[in-house]
Amino acid sequence: MDTAKNTLRQRFRARRDVLSPQVKADADEHLVISLANTDLHDHFSASPGSLIAAYVPVGTEPGSTAVLDTLIAGGWDVLLPVVVPGPPAPLEWARYSGPASLRTGRFGLLEPTGPTQAPSAVERSDVVLLPALAVDRQGVRLGRGAGYYDRSVAGVPRERLVAVVYDEELVDQLPAGPFDVPMGWALTPKRGFTRLGTT
Repeated sequence: MDTAKNTLRQRFRARRDVLSPQVKADADEHLVISLANTDLHDHFSASPGSLIAAYVPVGTEPGSTAVLDTLIAGGWDVLLPVVVPGPPAPLEWARYSGPASLRTGRFGLLEPTGPTQAPSAVERSDVVLLPALAVDRQGVRLGRGAGYYDRSVAGVPRERLVAVVYDEELVDQLPAGPFDVPMGWALTPKRGFTRLGTT
């Protein structure tokens, strides 16, 4: 299982490594347009001013601070993860208030500078956008392998969990492990939101 997953991680990372800056920029713009044109409050049965947990992309991961700013413009309060010292553990969270509110944290990740909230804060989110290397149509998410997000969202209902990937990274099947938390949705630049695990 681990060998198969690691092979897939290498394959999907290799594809991302050759993405041109223009291809990534175009994909990020499509994500912004998709989020701006989707009534997320209606889509996820959330009230105005609801909470959404998201992430700041690293390298060629899909997404951008423009995506986060679009969420704020849409009336959402945005939480971003903060990696705590020590071995992999559930993430803490802090509010995002714009690119100027970010600093470089552990592993070179951009994190909010404001007060942190306990790992359980993510459970109050109406929507959680998660980075992924790939996701399949049953909702199996392929992450980077450390398990930070699986530990963090284990208590969040599946229908709130959204894996953000490129269109070609929404695949038919991935190997599932016992600790993998299933996703309810995929968000891709061209398809927008796709429901997972319904067949």
